This record gives sequence, structure tokens and C-alpha cells, in this order.
Amino acid sequence: MEAELATLAATGATTLVGLMVSEAWNQTRGRLARFFARGDDTALPDEQLAASREELIAARDAADADTAADVEEEWRLRLRRTLRADPGAAEELRLLLDELAPQAAPPAITVHNNISGVIQNGPAIQGQHFSSLTFHSPAVQSPEQGPGTL
Repeated sequence: MEAELATLAATGATTLVGLMVSEAWNQTRGRLARFFARGDDTALPDEQLAASREELIAARDAADADTAADVEEEWRLRLRRTLRADPGAAEELRLLLDELAPQAAPPAITVHNNISGVIQNGPAIQGQHFSSLTFHSPAVQSPEQGPGTL
């Protein structure tokens, strides 16, 4: 059971830190504060979440991976302590993660496509995911053919 709680705490911390730097943070912050408050006043957990977010953003802006990892580790330990202290918290956290995980920002993907050295006589599509594309274009004459030649 301890390994399961440790895995859940690690997953929760990773999701929490991912949400802190996403656009979904404003919608999820209150729910996370209520989870950590465990029925008490949410002011302190909310302040702690806000402080961690500021620290995390500063660390990411400075490319300080160690500090970012420290923020995640702090929340992993806090989640593990919460799960140990309250047996009902594990199921509540699972449900919360199931709801929040889709809101987490997708990983940033950079695509670089280059077209060079050739003349393109048709569409050039650059991107990541395509399906069921159909293009209809009139026949184009090459510059060497000139008008009136086929």
C-alpha cells in the first residue's frame, strides 16, 4: 500500500506542478487548496500554492531545473503525508487528478520544416497531425515551358 501511495503522491505532484504553469491554474487552484485544507480554512494552503507557483515560474524563467524539481518534491512529500494521515484522501486525490489531468497543458512541441532548392508548384503543408486532406489544383506550367507549350 505504501508504494501505491508514493506513486499517487508523485503523480499528484507532477500534475500539480504542471497545472501551476498552465492557463488552467486559476480554475484549479481553489480545488487544490480545498484538498490540502482537509476541511479547514483554505487560506494557508492557497497562500502556499501561490508562493510555490511564483517560485516555480521564476525557476523556469531562469532555467533553474533544480529549483523547479525542489518545488515538485516539496508537493510530493506534502501529498504523501496527506495520504498517510487521511485514508480517504487517496480516493479523493485520484478523482481530482482524473478531472484535472486533461486540463494540464500539453507538452510543447516544436516542429521545424524547411523547403528549399526546388520550385513548388502546389501546396506545401507544414504541421504536426494531418488526416483526410484533399487538394484540387489546376495544372501549372513550369517556367521552362512558357505559354502555349505542353
